[in-house]
Amino acid sequence: MAEGTIKKIMDKGFGFIATANGKDLFFHMSAVQGVSFEDLREGQKVTYTEGMGKKGPCAENVRPV
Repeated sequence: MAEGTIKKIMDKGFGFIATANGKDLFFHMSAVQGVSFEDLREGQKVTYTEGMGKKGPCAENVRPV
């Protein structure tokens, strides 16, 4: 699993993760595991797997470290 930092959380149930290679990766609240979406905070470290969504690359299996 890759590691990143939550860069932005949106009220509409999605956010973005800053990855180690410098790109931002979209994630949806349905991809969060182990905690609720509301428990996540900007700047928090997370692990994830990179997948492909309808609009391009996205993070799946997002879990706080």
